[in-house]
Amino acid sequence: MTAIEGARNGASDVAGSAGAAGSAGPTAELDLFLTGSLFFDIVFTGLHGEPQPGTETMAAGMGSLPGGVANMAVAAARLGLRTGLAAGFGDDAYGQWNWSLLEGQESIDLSRSRVVEGWHSPVTVSINMHGDRSMITHTDEMPLTTADLVGEHLPAARAYYVDLADTASERVSGEAWWAPAQRSGALVFADLGWDESGKWDPQTLDQLDGCHSFLPNHVEAMAYTRTDSPEAAARELAKRVPLAVVTMGANGALAIDASTGEEARVESIPVEMLDATGAGDVFAAAMITGTLRGWPLQDRLNFATLCAALAVQNFGGSLGSPSWGDLAQWRDVALSAATHDDAAQELAKRFDFIDCLLQRDAPPARRARATIDFMH
Repeated sequence: MTAIEGARNGASDVAGSAGAAGSAGPTAELDLFLTGSLFFDIVFTGLHGEPQPGTETMAAGMGSLPGGVANMAVAAARLGLRTGLAAGFGDDAYGQWNWSLLEGQESIDLSRSRVVEGWHSPVTVSINMHGDRSMITHTDEMPLTTADLVGEHLPAARAYYVDLADTASERVSGEAWWAPAQRSGALVFADLGWDESGKWDPQTLDQLDGCHSFLPNHVEAMAYTRTDSPEAAARELAKRVPLAVVTMGANGALAIDASTGEEARVESIPVEMLDATGAGDVFAAAMITGTLRGWPLQDRLNFATLCAALAVQNFGGSLGSPSWGDLAQWRDVALSAATHDDAAQELAKRFDFIDCLLQRDAPPARRARATIDFMH
């Protein structure tokens, strides 16, 4: 029996399977455990023109890959974190491919995930034009809640990532499912995401109580804190969490670590962007990696910015995310360019800290392909 067949058998009775262990056996201690919605992403780049009614537009590039929560899960796993994921998988071809890739290729622990019979995998088509992307998504209501997937007892992990907007109302034994992690001393990294209502109620930030870190973008951070600059927003957020991180897109990122007293700001890395999907997830995975390894705040921010920059040069946030092999290749190119270019020399010097971290024998990551998979 394959892993996905076992997961399907374990979830054939949706109501009865809530809280049960998964098919992949007991969960060993993890570095990072996360939950969220999983998608099958189809990404188009290099469109020859604007899509118009009644016409056909050709695209120069295409990639197929797991999306949604898979972006952060794959990014974390490629950086060496033992990563566990609780998500629902459709039992169609999309879901089967997502499962086999995440578990078999990326070595992500799916013992808290489920294959849901008769449920269509969520699918997103992303079109990249003019330096940004537009997305079309189809999704049916997921018949399992996060609490169903996680179960009564959390897997042991050093860190947990939660989307407060998606899981605020999902409780186990009357409390947020991640509350036991907070009591155990694990680090909880949180996001809230975009408020479609436009209210940006500051009281929403009360959900951050007990969380270690909050990682919004600058628009979200300023809206929730009622401030007029990313710096002011970060200072307000640092009153609520030990680690406040605010991303600013092309303007870089800044952070305040109240546990050490460190403050840092870094510039973005100029790259030729192919697809920005999931860049924020890759950034967060790299920040979590650096935090768990105890790096200085400046190094963590630089590392996260670098990983996100490398990701946007490829399709998608999951298969586009860098491995240690990719980071080693980038460093070699950066050092070579530094011998004859002042700007490149400054960039290379900015990342001197990475030399002692690189795994030179690590292979480059596999990238997104146009098709779901090729026959072997």
